Amino acid sequence: MVSPEQLPPTGIRVIIVGAGIGGLACAIECHNKGHSVLVLEKFPKLEILGDIISFGPNAGRIMERWGNGTVAERLRPITLNHAGSVWRRFDGVEITRSPTFGLKFGSPVYNGHRGEFHEIFFNFAKEIGVEIQLGQRVEEYWEEEGKAGVVVDGKRLEADLVIGADGVRSKARKLVLGYDDKPHSSGYAVWRTWFTSEELAKDPLTEWITKGDSHTGWFGPDVHFLAASLKKGKDISWVCTHQDDADIEESWSFPGKIEDVLKVVGDWDPVVQTLVKKTPPETLVDWKLVYRDPLPTWVSKGARTCLLGDAAHPFLPTSIQGASQAMEDGVVLAACLHAAGKDRVPLAVRCYERIRYERCRRAQRLGETNRDNWHKADFDNVLEKDKAEGIKLPTPPWLFSHDSETDAYRVFPQVSKDILEGKYGTEEIGYQTGICQKTVTPASIAV
Repeated sequence: MVSPEQLPPTGIRVIIVGAGIGGLACAIECHNKGHSVLVLEKFPKLEILGDIISFGPNAGRIMERWGNGTVAERLRPITLNHAGSVWRRFDGVEITRSPTFGLKFGSPVYNGHRGEFHEIFFNFAKEIGVEIQLGQRVEEYWEEEGKAGVVVDGKRLEADLVIGADGVRSKARKLVLGYDDKPHSSGYAVWRTWFTSEELAKDPLTEWITKGDSHTGWFGPDVHFLAASLKKGKDISWVCTHQDDADIEESWSFPGKIEDVLKVVGDWDPVVQTLVKKTPPETLVDWKLVYRDPLPTWVSKGARTCLLGDAAHPFLPTSIQGASQAMEDGVVLAACLHAAGKDRVPLAVRCYERIRYERCRRAQRLGETNRDNWHKADFDNVLEKDKAEGIKLPTPPWLFSHDSETDAYRVFPQVSKDILEGKYGTEEIGYQTGICQKTVTPASIAV
């Protein structure tokens, strides 16, 4: 089932904490399914922040349904439009190439500026009637029999369901888990930037990157460097992932230093060195990649509070699926609420977790696999065909062909039956959707 916009009111009241990509996607989907939605965002105004973000075909097909294609039309002019990726060894020698793959799976890939994409999502949500309140800092989550809510500026707000979509620091995690979990360093960090290409156009080494859209990756021992040009070469983004032993507690984003990057790539392809040297220093961010252990559950004991997106399952950038999986979360949760109805909200939330949990975990593991394939390649022999193929990003059909909305409605009857009967999950459903649901335990409450 793919629902038309908009379905009749369900009477289900939802509070979403966090107006990021995942929170907005969930709000749009909940609104379209007839649920009443309030989004609370701590920042006082919308700002165009960040650098490159990627959405696979599994997320692209969601965007293309919004507004009967309106959102997709707005995204296309600012989306990376290239023939494919070029993969190089750190010294500049070409290893292999990959064609663009989105349409192979029935929907395009959308890559662009995070802030610009976010602005389009935000404006569309407002246009269709989603209530978004900015400058609302949630002080506390609470849950009682049959309801849940938050406290903002001393005021107690109530709903049928509260969704923590405000990232890995979400206070909802403590309510769901019953304890504070702390981040720890992954052993890696990423330098990230986005800037206009005028200075690069003046240098013969980098002039080519300003002539149109492109995507190039360079790989070396425990380091990779990815560069993209967008908007016909007007804008440039690059990221460099490298080993880092910083002791991380609560702050993990810092201003980057050009000289630090050059210490890592100083003997690499001169093109890479020039890209770094011509980067405006004020645009460079040093982003420490923190790790949190996979959560045992995304759902509170009363199943009136749940986690979504990074609050539930942070992704390594090398998975290239963090934003896409957050969008899938929102689609599935909204569909489960619609299928279950107002009287069975806890059942809907349990179904959401069971449908999503192992699929997300499998997608998370892709990030580790991709990083290791790039960082631990046999660089002396990487030009050999079998080794060169290992450099390419995998494009598994189970990930990219997935239609999260259609699938949620398809499996909901069996998943809900399993939960009500205390079963761990129907194996056939799990494998048909590219997951195995056995690891999610039965609901510990009556739903």
